[in-house]
Amino acid sequence: MNAIAQPTVELPLSKRLKAGSSSDHDSVDNLVMAARPFASLQRYGCFLRVQHAFHGAIDALYQQTPLNLLLPGLRDLPRYQAVCADLADLGLEVPAKPAPVEPADAWHAIGWLYCSEGSNLGAAFLFKQSQLIGLSETHGARHLAAHPDGRALHWRQFVALLDGLDIDDKQNQAAIQGARDAFDFYRQALAQNF
Repeated sequence: MNAIAQPTVELPLSKRLKAGSSSDHDSVDNLVMAARPFASLQRYGCFLRVQHAFHGAIDALYQQTPLNLLLPGLRDLPRYQAVCADLADLGLEVPAKPAPVEPADAWHAIGWLYCSEGSNLGAAFLFKQSQLIGLSETHGARHLAAHPDGRALHWRQFVALLDGLDIDDKQNQAAIQGARDAFDFYRQALAQNF
């Protein structure tokens, strides 16, 4: 008997988000690598400005009460201040905080947060590259450092929260669109800073 493919709608939210935004993720990943952000401190400074734009725009989402009720502990996770400290470490001007993004609803916002928290898992490679140009978790690459619980455990905990949400198909589609919007925002920030 042939195995029947499981419909996407029955997958946990984290898997649906991954499936719904994987081409966007791959596109951003390729663009970051093509920008060669670790070729020099100057190029890394450009990368920090991209990170400042993204993390500054989503910083307020981490403090929203409705989102913290859905994802307990969220307010402890933003990396915007670490990005600002990294810019200052390199003697670079810290730009004014970007205007906050305003997702249409909590489900769109969850897509943005999925994008942000997922990037922390993938930052292990970026953090190693930053060390090659003399940076560390206490100087210039604070925002790329692992979560105190470790990258993998932190990600599993975040995914467990996502997958525990009672979410219907319309909310699922909103979350996927939010993740796509976040990747689009990041692509634009890359284009503006490199």
